[in-house]
Amino acid sequence: MAIEQSTQSSNLVDVLETVLDKGVVIAGDIRVGLADIELLSIKIRLIIASVDKAKEIGMDWWETDPYLSSKAADENQEQLKKENEQLQKRIDALEDKIAHDNRFI
Repeated sequence: MAIEQSTQSSNLVDVLETVLDKGVVIAGDIRVGLADIELLSIKIRLIIASVDKAKEIGMDWWETDPYLSSKAADENQEQLKKENEQLQKRIDALEDKIAHDNRFI
């Protein structure tokens, strides 16, 4: 019994190692319709691969997602600060223009 369980575990490890090394794509579509009218369409795409394999095929979105990467979150904060400063300058310029125009009314 112990030998059989050990063999199953090693087989599972081998399968998992192969899947992570090569990658697996699972794709499917779900469509819900009524009387030949499509009401809902869902496309499901699932890729299972190691991080190295994912980077190799160009998938590295987690490195730029601010919810998953502190580096990306810091960069996002800096970008938001710059945008905020630019918007504040534009608001100030518009308020000055309105104040200037109201002096002549």
